[in-house]
Amino acid sequence: MQLLKRKQMETSGRASGIAASPPYWIRLLRDLRRNKYIYLMALPVVAYYFIFQYLPIYGIQIAFRDYSPSTGFLNSPFVGFKHFLSFFNSYYFWRLIKNTLMINFYELLFGFPMPILFALLLNEIRRSWFKRTVQTISYLPHFISVVIIAGMITDFVARDGLINQFIMLLGGDAIPFLQKAEWFRAIYVGSGIWQGLGWSTIIFLAAISNIDPTLYEAATVDGAGRWRQVLHITIPGIMPIVIIMLILQMGYMMSVGHEKIILLYNPLTYETADVISTYVFRKGILEASYSFSTAVSLFNSVINFLLLILANNISRRVSETSLW
Repeated sequence: MQLLKRKQMETSGRASGIAASPPYWIRLLRDLRRNKYIYLMALPVVAYYFIFQYLPIYGIQIAFRDYSPSTGFLNSPFVGFKHFLSFFNSYYFWRLIKNTLMINFYELLFGFPMPILFALLLNEIRRSWFKRTVQTISYLPHFISVVIIAGMITDFVARDGLINQFIMLLGGDAIPFLQKAEWFRAIYVGSGIWQGLGWSTIIFLAAISNIDPTLYEAATVDGAGRWRQVLHITIPGIMPIVIIMLILQMGYMMSVGHEKIILLYNPLTYETADVISTYVFRKGILEASYSFSTAVSLFNSVINFLLLILANNISRRVSETSLW
């Protein structure tokens, strides 16, 4: 009976002109042959991520060993969660967690909305030459080296720098900003907003350009002004992109770039400036505690991964917009 049914299905398929789909590997080979140049162009990118992002995962095991370069990965003694427990019981644990979260919270609170607001303002400019000029000027800080940015900040906030000269001109006293722990977060977050504002605006401008222009025409016919158009058309139109970017930002809540912090902080500002990434740098590079620093970095990555999943799930349930 099964053989008879199979023959009937094959007969009906041939009768209706429907050919059986070839196996997956045949379709893959055909696609590779048809788009070989596109795959060739993608090969360097794939190789980069494979070599520098996936192969190093093998080294995570040193977080669970007393690693020594002379003995290698496999010959180093296995110690389990020793280094994790050492970090959790460390005097600096809660300070590092607090500083990392606070800097990221300030960046989320002040830095995340700024490119959105800037994109909305740029979209309202009707003179194209002025709009292009503003965009170009706002993009430029993104291409400045972090070392140069740190040098500029140091010069501006120095005792005889531009900011203190302005303060003294108004009758105030000079403030050693980089020696005051309470000023570090404001300096770090503020300079980050200035440097990344224009570049971060690009994606929101692209989202605004994809909004159907007939919606604005219909709103104008109905008597809606510029403010109501922004409120009821532009903002809802870019909201999916805003949510996606917010989810990605939440995935970095436990990560702060250590380069600029290392260039700006000092022992006087460790209280508010020392974060997980700088601690890993000091322990791993300066003190050669490779296993301990890897354990701290792995803990940081796991927390970021969990935050990303949590933010994505909340977004999917609340707004029906998510990464997956």
